[in-house]
Amino acid sequence: MLKFLILVISCILVAGVVSATDGVEAPKKCVNCGMDRGVFARSRAVVRYADGSAAGTCSIHCAVEEMKKSAPKPVAELKVADYSSTELIDAKSAVWVVGGKKKGVMTSPAKWAFAREAEAQKFLQENGGKITPYQQVVQAVQQEVEEMAQHPKMD
Repeated sequence: MLKFLILVISCILVAGVVSATDGVEAPKKCVNCGMDRGVFARSRAVVRYADGSAAGTCSIHCAVEEMKKSAPKPVAELKVADYSSTELIDAKSAVWVVGGKKKGVMTSPAKWAFAREAEAQKFLQENGGKITPYQQVVQAVQQEVEEMAQHPKMD
C-alpha cells in the first residue's frame, strides 16, 4: 500500500511540473542563454518588437540583453511574469521588488515583478527586498549587463 501511495504522489508531482511548463508561451528555451523558460516561469519575459517579432527570455536580465543585441530595433512592449500567478504583465506597470532572500534568475540582487501591490508587500514581509520603480530596475540590469561584458567569465 505504501508503494502505491508513493507512486500516486510521484505521478501527481510529475504531472504538476509538466502542466506548469506547458502553460508557458514559446519559445521553450531562453533566446539569450538557453535556460528552460517553463522552469523559470516566475521570472520569464517576452520582448515584442514594433515589426511584430518577439523574443522569449528566462528573466529581466536576458530581456535587457536581448534588447541591447537587437538595438536599434524599436521595442513595442516588454511583458514579464507576475511572480504570484506567472501570467505575463506589462513590465512598466508592474510593482518591482529588488533584493530579498529569494535568489534571482540571471540577476543579483533578485528582481521580481508583481501585478498587484498587495502581493509585492506580502513577498516583502516574507522575503525582504525593496519596492523599486521600473526605470531603476532596468538601469540596474543594464549596469549588470555592462559589468558582465567588461568582465567575462573564464571557462
